[in-house]
Amino acid sequence: MRKEIKSDVTGKIWKVELGPGSPVAEDDTVIIIDSMKMEIPVLSPEAGVIVEILVKEEDAVAEGQVVAILETDPG
Repeated sequence: MRKEIKSDVTGKIWKVELGPGSPVAEDDTVIIIDSMKMEIPVLSPEAGVIVEILVKEEDAVAEGQVVAILETDPG
């Protein structure tokens, strides 16, 4: 099943930690957002594989914006 990974804050993409095809565990950092001079990690909501990253470094993002797509393990 595919799940959207969303930003919790408004800011700028500082670093994309993982790319398409990367396996992730629940709470792994996928992307780091610079918001008000703080580094805020965007975490995977569950285990799976990153299918797509929808942003690139330096992109501005809004709170609630989808930044990546995760394929979760069935079951």
